[in-house]
Amino acid sequence: MGTSTKPRRAFQFIRLGLLVLFVLAFSLPAFSQGCSLCYTQAASSGARMIQALKSGILVLIAPPTFMSLVIIGICYRKSNQFRAPEGEGESSNGW
Repeated sequence: MGTSTKPRRAFQFIRLGLLVLFVLAFSLPAFSQGCSLCYTQAASSGARMIQALKSGILVLIAPPTFMSLVIIGICYRKSNQFRAPEGEGESSNGW
């Protein structure tokens, strides 16, 4: 019974890897659809528009970055909260 789970688990990892590869391979055309339009618009605009575009990129990138850092910090603090203090637990039972 225990030996049949290893091939099944390996098959699941292979399926997951193929799915990830499929998604990454076929999403490239979808990501590149607007690039030529954005490039053309940015190249034909003036200096003020280019500066506004750069500011817009920063405005769109900064909040998710800071929120991710805050969530990582909270998870790090909470991970230490669930550990048993020294002197307690299985080692103090004398086993």
